[in-house]
Amino acid sequence: MKITLLTGKTYDIEAAVGFPLKVVKSPRAKRLTLRIDQKERLPVLTIPNRCSAKRAIDFVIEYKDWIEQSLNKIPQTQKFQDGTQITFFGKALTIRHAPQQRGSREENGCLYISGQSEFLHRRVKDYLKRQARKELWTRSKALADKLGCPLKDVTIKDTKSRWGSCSSLHNINYNWRISLAPESAINYLVAHEVSHLLHQDHSRSFWKCVAELYPQAEVGKDWLHRHGKELYTYE
Repeated sequence: MKITLLTGKTYDIEAAVGFPLKVVKSPRAKRLTLRIDQKERLPVLTIPNRCSAKRAIDFVIEYKDWIEQSLNKIPQTQKFQDGTQITFFGKALTIRHAPQQRGSREENGCLYISGQSEFLHRRVKDYLKRQARKELWTRSKALADKLGCPLKDVTIKDTKSRWGSCSSLHNINYNWRISLAPESAINYLVAHEVSHLLHQDHSRSFWKCVAELYPQAEVGKDWLHRHGKELYTYE
């Protein structure tokens, strides 16, 4: 990452420290800070406006061991393979590659996926996203009807950080990975997003609505907070 100093000189911090690094220049930053972007698997250096390149480089090198340790703690990304076991909306499924069959199907605790082996991960993911859209529409519509709020559409996204969102147009987006979470986490997220149909904020009234729609909301919320990042290991 190259930065331009006040002198007009351009300096490559990545080359200087010897490893990939994301650099953010922030006029609001008062000091140098480092954090780890777990989704991108990169250290992120935030630099205030008046900061020399030498100071920034020395700062990164000082925390090099911490960066390496933090990166090593991030779970490796994984792909769906023949034999992979998952929980899909509370159902235990074992993925089975069935190259001779057509399409995809669930049967006797297995998810059979056709096609060539190199496309297995993508085809599993496509199937999960299609089924998730149907299931999350059903669950969301039921809760929206309970609130007396219209629900126009449910869309499945492949976002890097957000589990869901609700627009003022009464459309709800869900991250497909939530389908792999326990039922408590799924039900909490659905209650959370549907509550936004009525409350476009996180006020006390909003949280009361979430609890009324799903009384065990705190259990699901806590699971997502503690374990949600594990589901992001799936590409």
